[in-house]
Amino acid sequence: MSKHPQKHPQKSRPKGKSPQHGPNGDTMHGQMPGPALMARIADALERLAPSAPVAPDFAAAEAFTWHPVGRRVVPVTRVSRVGMGLLKGIDRVRDLLVENTERFARALPANNALLWGARGMGKSSLVKAVHAAVNASHGNGALKLVEIHREDIESLPDLMTLMRAAPYRFILFCDDLSFEAEDTSYKSLKAVLEGGIEGRPDNVVFYATSNRRHLMARDMMENERSTAINPGEVVEEKVSLSDRFGLWLGFHRCSQDEYLAMVAGYVSYYRIPLSGEELEREALEWATTRGARSGRVAWQYVQDLAGRLGVKLTERGGS
Repeated sequence: MSKHPQKHPQKSRPKGKSPQHGPNGDTMHGQMPGPALMARIADALERLAPSAPVAPDFAAAEAFTWHPVGRRVVPVTRVSRVGMGLLKGIDRVRDLLVENTERFARALPANNALLWGARGMGKSSLVKAVHAAVNASHGNGALKLVEIHREDIESLPDLMTLMRAAPYRFILFCDDLSFEAEDTSYKSLKAVLEGGIEGRPDNVVFYATSNRRHLMARDMMENERSTAINPGEVVEEKVSLSDRFGLWLGFHRCSQDEYLAMVAGYVSYYRIPLSGEELEREALEWATTRGARSGRVAWQYVQDLAGRLGVKLTERGGS
């Protein structure tokens, strides 16, 4: 037996791997990264993280639009609106919405409102006109109008959070609200309006316009009834969304006299030099070519008439 101690062979390092070195060139054996490296990693992660949302300045304007990307509420310096006196043929629904909005502005109980019915009859115009009129009557600009687009409904909880903490009262407005067969965003709206844990903030009321009374097409309702295992429950879930609106205001097609009154109101307001039988004949002919009588058609005729007669329309909005 040999007297020399047996030498153990050194373990060879796997090919392609080299020892790790620290910042001073010393070899690191399983050590944690140094403070300088950790600081660089933290800085890189901070740059990748989304920036904190800026608190909206609701004092900047009386009206705003909601942009869910970045959670931004953008002020609208000039709102496209018409005066209350130019909205003809909707006196009853006008008075109901004004009364509801007045109560809300005074921090009294008020209902969410659904303005539904015929196209071009002034649904969205009435919301904007009522907001301006009530704000003017109170004189403090404390009532804000915030518009959210139909496709952004799922971001409603984020917007509600921003408004809940603000020292103002808000009309949250969605124009042309409706839902299709595969659309599930209506559930977000149902939970926010009523039924969720937090519910609707006391300083927010929701006004929506739609061509559909139940916010869904009739053929869509019939299709779901015919294909569902329990048709009544399926349709009821979607129709119940409209029940969250305590105030239903219906807009119907106007009569010929109401249509002519709309035209005459615009012509008088903008001092367009045409009246009498000639004005009525032209206005009726315009409506015939459009196949409809409505406030929107009346405004479109007045725009055409003013252009032909060289009359400039002041920036007071359209229908």
